Parts: sequence; C-alpha cells; structure tokens
Amino acid sequence: MSRSLIPILVLALGLSACGKPREPAPAEPGHAHAAGDGFAKGPHGGRLLVSGDFALEVRIFEDGVPPQFRLYPTLKGRPVLPGEVQASVVLARVDGTPGGQRDTHAFTAKDDYLLGSMEVHEPHSFDVEVRATHAGHNHAWTFASHEGRVEIAPQMATAAGVQVAAAAPGTIRETLLLYGTIRPDAHAQRDVAARFPGVVRTVEVQVGDRVKAGQRLATVESNESLQVYPIGAPIAGVVTQRHANPGEATDADALFQIADFSRVWAELSVFPRDRARLSQGQAVEVMAADGAARGSGRIGHVSPLGSPNQALIARVELDNGAGQWTQGQFVDARVAVAETPAALVVPLSALQRFRDWDVVFVSEGDVYQAQPVTLGRRDASHVEVTAGLKPGARVVIAESFLVKADIEKSGASHDH
Repeated sequence: MSRSLIPILVLALGLSACGKPREPAPAEPGHAHAAGDGFAKGPHGGRLLVSGDFALEVRIFEDGVPPQFRLYPTLKGRPVLPGEVQASVVLARVDGTPGGQRDTHAFTAKDDYLLGSMEVHEPHSFDVEVRATHAGHNHAWTFASHEGRVEIAPQMATAAGVQVAAAAPGTIRETLLLYGTIRPDAHAQRDVAARFPGVVRTVEVQVGDRVKAGQRLATVESNESLQVYPIGAPIAGVVTQRHANPGEATDADALFQIADFSRVWAELSVFPRDRARLSQGQAVEVMAADGAARGSGRIGHVSPLGSPNQALIARVELDNGAGQWTQGQFVDARVAVAETPAALVVPLSALQRFRDWDVVFVSEGDVYQAQPVTLGRRDASHVEVTAGLKPGARVVIAESFLVKADIEKSGASHDH
C-alpha cells in the first residue's frame, strides 16, 4: 500500500469509530415511547405505537404515489374508524440552518386509514412527534427515524480536514478551454545599441545578469570624437543577449537585449470557430501544463490574422513577480465567455452520490445529514442548486467523501 494513503485511511477509520446515529429524542413525561431500531411493526408494515389499549400504526406509503403518511388506529387490537381519531405528525429535520426545519402533517379519514396532508419529502430522516386523540383520550409518542445521518466529534472532523461553509448566491461561469505558451512581454524588451559608431572598450555585464534602469552596461570610444561614453540600460530587467566584446567595432547593431520578466504574456491558440466567443477584457485562469504555476488575467488582444495552422492568438498578460512563469512554458487556460448569476451555488467538492441522489452534507453542530439537491448549471468549480437547499445552510465543502463513507459505515437505513 502506498505510504501516502495511510494517513487518509487512518482518518477514515477514526471517523467511522466516532460516527453514530443520533439517539432517539425523549418522549414527553407520561407519554408512551416507540421502540428503538428494532421497532414493532403493525400488519401494514409500519411502525406500531402503543399507548395502553390504543395503538397507532404509522407508515410512509410510497407505492405508486409520492411518499405520504398513513395511520391505522386500533383499540384492543381491533380497527377503529379513522373518522373517530384526530392526529398530527411533526417532523424535525436537520437542514443546515439554525433550528432546522419542522414539517407539520395533519390528517383526514380515508377508507380504513388516516391520510397525511402533505408529501413526506426526502430524506426520510427526522425526529418524529406523533399525537392522536380518541374517545377523549390524548396519546403522544416521540421517536427518531434517521437515515443518511452521522455524528462526528469536532476534533475528529478538524483532524480529517472536514470544512463547512454557508451556501450562498454566486456566479456560474461558462468557460472555453484553450492551450498556449508563455512568451516575454514584447513591450518590456529593449535592444541596446551604441549611439555613435566606435570601438567597444569595456563590457560590464553577462547574459543572465539582472540590471537596474540606467546601470552601465559597456563603454564605447567614438570614432569621431575619440571620447569614451557609457551605454546604460534603458529599463530594469535581465540581460538576455550580448553581442559586445572589448576591442570590437560597433555601429548601429544591437549590443545587448534586456527583458523585464516581471510581466509575461500567455499566447493562446484559438480556433476560428471560437473567435466570436472571445473579446477583450474577458477573465482568464491560466495554469502551467504540469500544474506547477497558476495565475489570472484578462484578454488584452486577439489577433485578426491566423497562423499557418489557421489558429488565432489571444494574448493574456500575467504577473510574474515571483518568477513562476518561464519562456516557452506550456499552459492551459480557461476563458470566462459567459457569467450568469445563480441564487444558490456550492463548490463541486461538496457534491456526492448517496443512494440514487445527488447530495450535499449539511451540518448542525456535530451532526451531518445527507441532503438531496436538484442541480442546475455548473462550471469548473461550482454548481447551481435549484432545489433542496436553503440559503445560508451550512454545507460540507471539503472532505465530503469522508462524511459519506462514515454514514455508509454507520448502516443508515431506509426502513419506515
């Protein structure tokens, strides 16, 4: 096994050891409790809640219809007419916002059961409070029905690199991927020649030397005046060429070339079919082909003429103060060709697949809950969430795969 994988596996196993489903919420004093994970089932396959001689079977029915609550009341084991019972179910959910979400389901009589007033939305993970009144007697139960949920101690989450942030509005950027190379900024290069023909007397710099503006590079003795005059650097930069040696005659030819590499160009190849999508000022993210350097800039120029292979050149100026870019370096670039505001976005790193859903994991304290979401547009870093998540919900944005692994190891079920 690779040594680099060992710390990740240790963290994953540590998370599994500390992750556990949340304990059922306690019932109100004097109220009956539902059974724990091994709850009793009624004849319709639902959870059987018992209070003295009265019992209520609670089932989430989802065969051919959206999930709905159906309640089956009995007294001393015999069915009770649904119209003789008044009932309600309150579901308390973790949704990543303060206080979570509470759904209240009212019921009406239908056939031999009480039918809930609204759909039981996924995930079917909640703390449940059931109330029923029959023949003047009130009954109440509380129990936990969790799936896709786990608790992770804060110190373990921190050690594993789990990070949480609030979901917020953002911008989806449609990008165009281009390829190119790094070139010196032609506006920051100077050829240095002697002002008057003469003989080179001294040379004071070598190729690769860094010079300041005005620094003396060489001296030349004029043929006409026989005076020795200095040749200075017109700009600060690096000496990239030297064509001067003491004793050589010089006229109008360049003796030195100096380039300022603090800014460089990324010259990107553009196919003619993509030319209409580009314009001056568009934002560009540039990355070295080997991933060693990254930078950003804007398109400053798109050539009107194609190269021999018919590609056009789009030029992006990049800061190179740290010297991360070198001449001839191959780069990849993403050009933002369209920007669309989105009401809610999350990083792609927040997304996971759980059961048949796209999910994010929302957090409330040390509790993490899988939350199904409906997705819209996406770009290289973010995706739009069109349903299933509230603005401001606290979402796991780093190491979400570890939270998923811990939930799967905890044995979360889908048993109603």
